[in-house]
Amino acid sequence: MPHEIRIHVLSFLSPKELVRASRVSKEFYDMCYDGQLWTRCDASEFYQQIPAEALAQIIVSAGSFIRDLNLRGCVQLEHHRRAEMVVKASRNLVNATLEGCRNLQRQTLHDLIKRNNRLVNLNLTGLPAVCNTTLRLIAESCPQLEMLNVSWCKHMDAKAIQTVVEGCPKLKDLRVGEVKGFKDLEVAKAIFTTNNLERLVLAGCEDLSDAALQVMMHGVDPEIDVLTNTPMVPPRKLRHLDLSRCNRLTSQGVQALGHLVPELEGLILSGITTLTDSALEPILASTPRLTHLELEDLEELTNSLLSEHLAKAPCASKLEHLSIGYCGNLGDTGMLPVFRACTSLRSVIMDNTRISDLVLAEAASMVRQRAMDAKRRAISLNPQQQQPSALPKVILHLTVYDCGNVTWTGIREVLSRNTEPMKISVPTTTSTSTPAITPSTTTTDSQPSSPSSSDLTTSIFDTDNKSGTTTTTITTITTQHFPPTQTIALKCYYGWQQTVDEHTKRVLRGSFPSARRLEAKWAQYMQAEEEERAGGDGAGRRRRRRRAREAAMVHADEEGLGDQLGEDGEGE
Repeated sequence: MPHEIRIHVLSFLSPKELVRASRVSKEFYDMCYDGQLWTRCDASEFYQQIPAEALAQIIVSAGSFIRDLNLRGCVQLEHHRRAEMVVKASRNLVNATLEGCRNLQRQTLHDLIKRNNRLVNLNLTGLPAVCNTTLRLIAESCPQLEMLNVSWCKHMDAKAIQTVVEGCPKLKDLRVGEVKGFKDLEVAKAIFTTNNLERLVLAGCEDLSDAALQVMMHGVDPEIDVLTNTPMVPPRKLRHLDLSRCNRLTSQGVQALGHLVPELEGLILSGITTLTDSALEPILASTPRLTHLELEDLEELTNSLLSEHLAKAPCASKLEHLSIGYCGNLGDTGMLPVFRACTSLRSVIMDNTRISDLVLAEAASMVRQRAMDAKRRAISLNPQQQQPSALPKVILHLTVYDCGNVTWTGIREVLSRNTEPMKISVPTTTSTSTPAITPSTTTTDSQPSSPSSSDLTTSIFDTDNKSGTTTTTITTITTQHFPPTQTIALKCYYGWQQTVDEHTKRVLRGSFPSARRLEAKWAQYMQAEEEERAGGDGAGRRRRRRRAREAAMVHADEEGLGDQLGEDGEGE
């Protein structure tokens, strides 16, 4: 068998299986450690399953074939001798991840950087070996670098970041969380001058000040437009910006983002506790592509920001993720317009806010309308062929725990909507030929075949003068019921979470009768609990307590029955 075919056959084996197969014979050993099998070495997936010597041998044998090397968490290679072997063998790396190799020696790391001048993505998160000299070597040796992650590297500062920004003209993704020294305006000016960054992560950079952020956005002493009062500078190319936990920032500094980041898709401002509505208003008005917005723990925000600005912003129809946890002033007044306007939402975190059951009902209505619109589009594309619906999928994740105004009735509303069938009008067209009659058009309403469906019949007569026949086209619009295709996944009060999870599990496997039965039994149990807590004396209280115990046992039996149910949702 040709060597190429043998290598192709071995390429279907996992790394652990290749190491085992290498013990068969010397020939198998040579084939299993052939560099063609290890162009991508993601050791984080299997480093715990093979010996350290075998892992080092894989990298050494593959040598210059390796393009992607991921050693995240591989403590086996932190031994000085093994690390040197890996560095000497790796000469053509394009993507390298060394996150978690905390004992890696500084000289070994520097040798790796010097030997690989084709690096495009480099992840050095949390490495104590990283220092200002390391970043200077990166700037000199890696001109192709596009992504650099040096978050939580304590032995370097922002001045070294300036060296990389100026020395790597292709750098697009810079992650420098919790790095000190970003109050330096020279660093901010370098970031402004290059204007190549598409992702900038400054999470936890406590030194970042309003002045530094303003320089990053519009430079030093920019010319101001008299009409709009905005700096006349080229817009930034940023798509994702993380400023979470930058505690020195205020509303005045964050306002500098307004009208200068039109391509922004993700914005994280969590933990900047002094921010007010005025900081976010210009940003929301000028970011039509925003899909990800995190505003956790901003206690100064008000409902007006959500109802008057976010719900009416250009990005409203595209927003997919919204986080407002621990924003104690936000409630129904702000979130109801958001759910009506932001119909593409897929994840909303609202824990520790003032929302109530009304918001849950509005979210359920939005998801149901979204599912019905999708079904109508599918029917309109192929009205003649109506195939059975697929199993439901979770389309919206809601987090509502520790919300004092959310009750079990709101949770039940969501569970009920998750199993409610969709009523959709489906047109059916038929054509028949009859002897010629006088052309006319009539529309009649026929009686529904059942209380849950209705038919609307329209007849159109077209006379063919040559053949003497009339073609009758009859369009019948019938309301049909379809099972739900989109559902909501909830994270709520821990006492209800087990029931919610069991209900969701039954819905996702299509056991709708079983899910409805669980919802009904849980509602009976909750009502009985409320009656018992209502108090009272004598026989009435004893009866309420007895009903509560009976409802609890029925609910427990129903939850335990969940694992025994089949696809049809029926149990013994």
